[in-house]
Amino acid sequence: MKKIFCILSLSFISFISLSQKTDVWKIVADKIDPKDYYGVTVANGVIGIVSSPNLFKCKDVVLNGAYDQYGRGRVSNFLQSFNLVNMNMDIDGNRLGNPDAVNMKQVLDMKHASITTTFDYRDKATISYTYYALRNLPYTVLVDVAVTAKKNIEIIPASVMEAPDALKDVQNYYNEIDRPHTKLSLLSSTAKSPTGKLTFASSTTFLFDELHGNEPQLIHEMWDNNMHLSKFKKTLAAGSTYHFSIAGSSITTAQHDDPLNEAERYVIYAKLQGTKKLLQFHNAAWDELWKSDIIIEGDDNSQRDVHSAMYHLYSFVREGTSYSPSPMGLSGLGYNGHVFWDTELWMFPAMVVLHPEMAKSMVEYRFERLKQAQHNAFAHGYKGAMYPWESAGTGNEETPVWALSGPFEHHITADVAIAAWNYFAVTQDTMWLKEKGFPVIKACADFWVSRVEKNGPGKYDIKNVVAADEWAENVDNNAFTNAAAKANLQYAIMAANILQVNPDNDWADVEKNIPILKLPNGVTSEHATYVGEKIKQTDVNLLSYPLKEITDPAQIKKDLEYYESRIGEGSPAMTHAIFAILYARAGNSVKAFKAFEEAHIPNKKNPFGVLSESAGGTNPYFATGAGGFLQTVLFGFGGLEITPRGVVQIKSSLPAQWKSLTISGIGLQHKTFTVK
Repeated sequence: MKKIFCILSLSFISFISLSQKTDVWKIVADKIDPKDYYGVTVANGVIGIVSSPNLFKCKDVVLNGAYDQYGRGRVSNFLQSFNLVNMNMDIDGNRLGNPDAVNMKQVLDMKHASITTTFDYRDKATISYTYYALRNLPYTVLVDVAVTAKKNIEIIPASVMEAPDALKDVQNYYNEIDRPHTKLSLLSSTAKSPTGKLTFASSTTFLFDELHGNEPQLIHEMWDNNMHLSKFKKTLAAGSTYHFSIAGSSITTAQHDDPLNEAERYVIYAKLQGTKKLLQFHNAAWDELWKSDIIIEGDDNSQRDVHSAMYHLYSFVREGTSYSPSPMGLSGLGYNGHVFWDTELWMFPAMVVLHPEMAKSMVEYRFERLKQAQHNAFAHGYKGAMYPWESAGTGNEETPVWALSGPFEHHITADVAIAAWNYFAVTQDTMWLKEKGFPVIKACADFWVSRVEKNGPGKYDIKNVVAADEWAENVDNNAFTNAAAKANLQYAIMAANILQVNPDNDWADVEKNIPILKLPNGVTSEHATYVGEKIKQTDVNLLSYPLKEITDPAQIKKDLEYYESRIGEGSPAMTHAIFAILYARAGNSVKAFKAFEEAHIPNKKNPFGVLSESAGGTNPYFATGAGGFLQTVLFGFGGLEITPRGVVQIKSSLPAQWKSLTISGIGLQHKTFTVK
């Protein structure tokens, strides 16, 4: 395993050092191999576009909040939207494809969230096109195109509207609106989701630089029910550059009860704003996001990787919504787009300190589904709220029935409560705590009081659970589950005291008497029947960070050394992130940096270094891993700590390769923390 890690690390670092030595904001792919290509996503928290190695095509368009029951597992799944950014480009009668592209290169600009493809077509033209999911307009995307003629040429660009296979009953529309100051040509489509539950609608329009009356004449072509297009013809003189854009929007009845008209309104708005202003607002929105940044001096590779992780989390979360990211964010249909503990325990801690206003959307998602969690508890014979292991649109349990994690991985309920408490701790928003935070924390605490089983005087067992280490199924007194439940109960008491509400006496009684078991050698036991077997991912080590259940340095060290040697093959990325945090906090920067690298470098996929779930995996982008990776920098090397009174900095240690670490824009006060 160690040898494989080194090979992967060196090969990827050498590629990066050659292709983008100085710019830590860009990732350049100049060797596009469709057989070894994992797309990168541009997204704005609502709509995501996944890049493709094929000219003028994208792999997926994913719309947040759009679920229907189809495909795997008889449960709700994320749906692809219309592929509204696809294009055709004909030059002198030839439809361009990958064999025509010379010097093809794709560049991800993380600072302003765009992916640009450039290539030469023989000796006739140089072409570039850039995808944006506009940060200022949640349902709107933009494709910006430039063609520079090397010879006199005729171009025929086409905007193609194509429905993915899962959608049905596709209806296509073409509408021209003529006004004295502008002409609008709308290429639109609607379709039903697989069960007919949702209606999808998408619309596109061309944006031209020419003054009104001089724009190219558009032609609409209907090919079949699943695809139609709009195109124009233009003659270019040698040495000239022609520029145009395509604005597109996509929305469903999950967001608006009249999606077709609304989608067309969005593209009309984009058309009349114009490309320049759209990009001005988009760039300004991303500049605002990057006021919360992590700056590493002395290690460009680590800096670029950290920016990549931040870029993806910023792309997958949006302020002002009640959406919460799935393990794969908006990078595709992985994990059906469901929401797990990956949000609360792995992505949320980084987001809540960097951008609490965005993290608020993630806890809003759980508050809005509190009633469903309460019904879930009722249905299982418990009180309070029992959050589902996999959640989608409704907040009901969405775990496929063959997975035992659905009915038994109960620590998710404590994870939800811990995230709610941490949002309050960072923001100190007492009104939010009263109206939304405490109702969630209290209901989750009530669940644990009813969930424990009394085992003699002063002892409450939590039996028959799936552990955080999911290879341990239907075990008793799992370390993480028990400690997370204790934290939930502690936070319920603290929140009640802040709000001057009498806490339930049972909360303290149960919290004090939930056991944390030990092995004969003094190591914290993962569960009641654990005997040293391999584990899928860290479990016990989470008791020191983030749960603070174990604080004794000797015990932390003993548990770390024991379980680090028992990680099984295929462990998810965030396991090594926890090891890195614990080593950094213990002052062992050498082991911390080694674990930091193991948490992401073996998981990178060509050509953009997008993260897979495990080393050698093929399912990027793994936003959960990015969240754990960023926690290593923020709470490990950076020494940040979320306390009941806000974010503070504790002692930590930097890798020898780093001269300094600066973390800016933390919390509502936008504080800056440094380590040198």
